[in-house]
Amino acid sequence: MTYQEKKSIVSIISTSVIFLSFSAYKHARYPAEGLNAQETLHYWGSFVLVLTLVSILAHIAISIAFNMIYRLTTGEKEPSFADELDKLIELKANRLGFFVFILGFLLAMGSLVADQPLQAMFIILIISGFISDLAGSISKLYHYRKGV
Repeated sequence: MTYQEKKSIVSIISTSVIFLSFSAYKHARYPAEGLNAQETLHYWGSFVLVLTLVSILAHIAISIAFNMIYRLTTGEKEPSFADELDKLIELKANRLGFFVFILGFLLAMGSLVADQPLQAMFIILIISGFISDLAGSISKLYHYRKGV
C-alpha cells in the first residue's frame, strides 16, 4: 500500500471520528426545545465555528502523528514532490468534494424556501461538509488504487 493510500485511509477515519465525536458532544449540550431565532443562530453558529477549528487542529495533529509513525515503521520519508498523477488525483478529489458540498448547500437553501426550521438548514450544511470531505478522501483512495 502506498503512502498516499495510507494517508487517505487515515483521513477517512480521522474525519469520521472527529465529526461523530464532536456531534455527539454538541448533541448532549443541545438546549431545550422552544429556542427563539437568536438562540438558534448562536448555537448553530458556534457549532460550525468550533467544529471548523477543532477539525483543523485535529487534522494537523493527526497528519504530524501519521508522518512520524509512517517514518518510524517504514523508514521512509514522506514524498517531497507530487507528480502529474498526484496532482490529477487531487484535482478529481477536490472536484467531487466541491460538487457534493454545492449540492448540500443548494439543498440547505431549498430547505429554507420550503419553510423548514432554521436548524434543518444548518444540519444539512454541516452534514454536506462532512460528506464532501469523506467523498474527496474516498475518491483519492479509489483513484490511487484503480488509476485515473
